[in-house]
Amino acid sequence: MATPSMTISVQGRDIKVTSPDKVYFPDAEGGPITKLEVVEYWAAVAGAALNGCRDRPAILHRFPGGVTGEDTEPFYQKRIPKGAPDWVRTATVKFPSGRTASMPVMHDEAALVWAATLGCLECNPWPVRADDVDHPDELRIDLDPTPGVPWDDVRQVTLMARDVLAEHGLTGFPKTSGKRGIHVNARVQRGNGFTNTRRAALAFAREVERRMPGVATTAWWKEERTGVFLDYNQNARDRTVASAYSIRPMPDARVSTPLRWDEVAGVEPERFTVRTVPERLRELGDPGADIDEHVGTLDSLLELAAADAEGGLGDAPWPPHFPKGDDEPLRVNPSRAKKIAEWEAMKREGKGRPHGQR
Repeated sequence: MATPSMTISVQGRDIKVTSPDKVYFPDAEGGPITKLEVVEYWAAVAGAALNGCRDRPAILHRFPGGVTGEDTEPFYQKRIPKGAPDWVRTATVKFPSGRTASMPVMHDEAALVWAATLGCLECNPWPVRADDVDHPDELRIDLDPTPGVPWDDVRQVTLMARDVLAEHGLTGFPKTSGKRGIHVNARVQRGNGFTNTRRAALAFAREVERRMPGVATTAWWKEERTGVFLDYNQNARDRTVASAYSIRPMPDARVSTPLRWDEVAGVEPERFTVRTVPERLRELGDPGADIDEHVGTLDSLLELAAADAEGGLGDAPWPPHFPKGDDEPLRVNPSRAKKIAEWEAMKREGKGRPHGQR
């Protein structure tokens, strides 16, 4: 008979786990993974996970029906859920649209475990702290390979990212994304808003691209990408990535796992799962534990951005739901832009619309 609910104690708080026997990962190696195992995983890694999301407003990626979504489709919870315990803290954030939301804050281990009881596999924190939601304290490097790119290219671009960050006074902390890529985070002094933080990220990405032509790319439009994409827009307001120790919705319950730099060259992400990471953490500790002790500034990268601008490199496209940037290029994919240009030329010549346009 299925267990309707049970209670788990975390930091002196009793947290209710409903439907603990519900299968979340039916195809995991070693047998299905249940909701209770997911909650117990988060309880085991919560202390280390806070190194990546402590005191940050967070979007909860919830899978109440498990990764197959048989009962309920997964969704992103951007606002504090109704019925949340009164001890779960919140912060009010402002979206690019101008709307605001009261978002849960991952302030302690109990908050992370509470989120797990909602079917939250991934914690997606903003790069800000709850006491100042407009000034990021983290630069985020998201390395996303285009289809067919060798995994070793991702590892090599990651190592180049480390070197470029260091040249600009920043210390990178790598982790597997838990899917196809690698993330590198660097702590920065607060004071720059999201626009300048993204500007610094774009300058950084372009520098890596210059050093690894054909391997690294900053091309926003997928039809133009070849190689490993450095997603500079992950530093824009309301853009988030899965934090350290988040479980990704992969059949093997893979985990976004912090790495030592000497592990990057040979890392294989499939080794890190809900069932292997707690033991790794007990044996090796958290490679990202001292990230807050390595705070740098964006000054050097912003100088690089200014030099790029003087050389003719202006802004790059923003995500589609953002207001248009002051010097942003036409926000339309290149093939569509070509058709628009042809259409405008034909209209000027009085020839009507190009073939196939309606």
